[in-house]
Amino acid sequence: MESLTKIFAVAVGGALGAVARYLLNISPLSNIFQSFPFATFFINISGSFCIGFLLILFAEKFTISENLRLAIIVGFLGAYTTFSTFEFETFVLVREKQLTTAILYVALSFALGLIGVLSGVWLAKRF
Repeated sequence: MESLTKIFAVAVGGALGAVARYLLNISPLSNIFQSFPFATFFINISGSFCIGFLLILFAEKFTISENLRLAIIVGFLGAYTTFSTFEFETFVLVREKQLTTAILYVALSFALGLIGVLSGVWLAKRF
């Protein structure tokens, strides 16, 4: 039964994170700059800040239930932006002095992510 509770916590957090992302993407933030995706940029940067801030806060300053942590970190921030997770994983690699792996992870994630987007666009246009 504990597993279902954790899944439910992630699901609720994820639903709220997805709605938050959608609302920011349709907010006036999306019209600040013509050629720069400011809303998504804001989402990615704020999500990165939040995951770093909250992981330390929950680990070192406050004790919260595992279900609440899962709802916020995995659910909400995971749906709000996966960029925050990527940034945190890169931080961990740097902190552990795995600089080559960190650089490779960043470079490959960016390059292959862009190739993935381009490939998806190409395929969808031919559908």
